Amino acid sequence: MKVTLGFIELALALKFLSNVDLAYHWGILKREVFISLWIVISSMTGFYLLGKIRLSHDNDEPYISIGRLMSALLFFSFAIYLIPGVWGAPLKMISGFPPPEFYKEWQTGKSEECPHDLNCFHDYDEGMAYAKAQGKPAMVDFTGWACVNCRKMEDNVWSDPRILKILRENYVLISLYVDDKGKLPVSEQYTSTFSGKHIETTGNKWSEKQAFEYKTNSQPYYVLLDNKGKILAEPRGYTPNIETYKGFLEEGLCRYEKRK
Repeated sequence: MKVTLGFIELALALKFLSNVDLAYHWGILKREVFISLWIVISSMTGFYLLGKIRLSHDNDEPYISIGRLMSALLFFSFAIYLIPGVWGAPLKMISGFPPPEFYKEWQTGKSEECPHDLNCFHDYDEGMAYAKAQGKPAMVDFTGWACVNCRKMEDNVWSDPRILKILRENYVLISLYVDDKGKLPVSEQYTSTFSGKHIETTGNKWSEKQAFEYKTNSQPYYVLLDNKGKILAEPRGYTPNIETYKGFLEEGLCRYEKRK
C-alpha cells in the first residue's frame, strides 16, 4: 500500500511541478512529456502490483491476490487511456490535471497560449484596442496556469462547437493569467493603493485588476465588455453547463448590438 501510494504521490508531484513550469514559462513539462510520464508511472505501479517490479523490503508472495490483480488492471487501463493523449486526444476524464492542450512541443505561433487555436490576447489594453478596431465585444477571461476549473471550462465547455463558434467569430478573447510569474519592467512595477501589495509580476497586475474592479479573486471569471469597457452581462465564474454558458455569451452579444 505504501509503495503504491508513493507512485501516486510521484504523479501528483508532477502536477505541482507542471504548475510551476507553466507559471514561469520554463517549457520543461509540455503536455506530451507530462502525459508520457504519467503513463510510465501508472504502468510501473501495475507491474509492481503484479510482482514484476520488486523492492528490497518486499516479501515473496506465493500468489497474486484478487485485490492486487484488480488494482494492477486499473492502473494498466489508466495507462492505456492516457496513450492517445500523447498525440493530442482531449482526455476529458482527467481534464484540468495535465498541462493545457495548447501547451505542446509542436505548437507554434500566437495560438501557443490560446485554447483551441483561438486568437487571444494576454494584455488587457492591447485586447481592448483590437476589439474596438474590429467592432466586437471582448470577453476578459481571468484565469490561472494552476487553475483546474479553468482547464475544465476550456476542455469541456469551450470545446463545444456552438461555444467555440461564438468565441471565434463574435468576441475578442483576452486571457489574463493571475498566477503568471513573468516580471514586469521596473518602470511598470508599483505598490497598490488598493491592497498595499508590491505589483512586480504580470500575474500580480491581473490579479490586482480583478480584485479591484470586480471585487473577486476566484478563477475562472468571465467578464463581457463593450468597446468602452462597460459590462454587458453579469460576470460568471465556473459554469460547466454548456447551455447556461451559451446563454451568457448570447446575452452579451444581444446587449452589445443594442448599444452600438
